[in-house]
This record gives sequence, C-alpha cells and structure tokens, in this order.
Amino acid sequence: MSPSSDAELIKRFQEGDEAAFNELILRYQEKIYWLARRFSNDHDTADEIVQEVFVKVYEALKGFRGESGFYTWLYRITVNASLNAVRKRRLRDFFRIDDVFELPDTRDAMPDENVEKEEQRLLIEQAIEQLPEKQKAVFVLRYYDELSYEEIAAILKTSVGGLKANYFHAVKKIGEFLKRAHATRT
Repeated sequence: MSPSSDAELIKRFQEGDEAAFNELILRYQEKIYWLARRFSNDHDTADEIVQEVFVKVYEALKGFRGESGFYTWLYRITVNASLNAVRKRRLRDFFRIDDVFELPDTRDAMPDENVEKEEQRLLIEQAIEQLPEKQKAVFVLRYYDELSYEEIAAILKTSVGGLKANYFHAVKKIGEFLKRAHATRT
C-alpha cells in the first residue's frame, strides 16, 4: 500500500479519522522540530514550539481549504510560532538580572579542531540570534532548510525581491559579527 498524500490525510481527518492526523504528525514532526530548533537554539523551547504548532494545526485543519500546500501552511505556522517564542525569550532575557552576576568562563582553552568548530558554530548561532526577525527567518529558511526564495515567499507572504535583500543583509551582518568576534580573540 502506497503512503497517503497530504491531501488524502487531510480529507480523512476532516471526515473524522484521527489516525490521519497522527500520520501527518509523524510525517512532519522532525522537520518542524529542526526548523523550530534553528530559531530557538534550544531543545526544550523547540519541543514546546512543535507542540504548540501541532495543537494549532489540529484546531485549524478542519477548515483547511488547500489554497496553499499543507507543508507551506505548516511551515508558516512554525515560523510564526518560533518568532513568537524568540520574542518572548528576548523579553524574559532582557528583564533577567542573574546574568549581571555571572562569572566569566575560565575553562582551560586547549583548541583542537573539534573545539574550534564548536566555537565557530556557537558564534554563528549568536550572530543569527542578533538578526532582526525577518532577516533571521529568511536566513534560517534559506540557509538551513535550503528552501527556494519562492517557497520562502509563500511561507512568509512577502516578495522574492525583499527576501533576497533580507538574506543578503543577514549574511553580511553574520560575517561582520564573526569578524568582530575573531578580532577580539587575537
């Protein structure tokens, strides 16, 4: 038996078949998790986002008309939920006072290749975290998920030209952040 298409699963769910929704979850759960994880850089937050996304999808799927593809619709919901989670976290972090009293990290730095790669990855994550929301969304969807500008435009409901400009500026800002970070290390 061949796997059901998204449209078939949606139709079955709309007709009352709960198992069809579970199949959709199994089909997309990992992709949605990694998209949310790229926005949040945190496993627990990404898990919370995934749960929130599938609750929203469950509630809205009865009325899904298929004007866009299910995957595009699901991505749009995930991007919005991820951006909302990032906004909430930024607000919480802004008002957190504990960081003022944090001691500097004094781990012995024995840089080998793996440590340097991990440091570079962390620097890139920090750079991405500082991007404006729209640039961050475009960068994550384009760079990590390797979506085309047309797919991203459908997800974010914006023009391809604007997306290209946002991606260009995001890459430029990340590069500048990395240059500054490396300059302070030497």
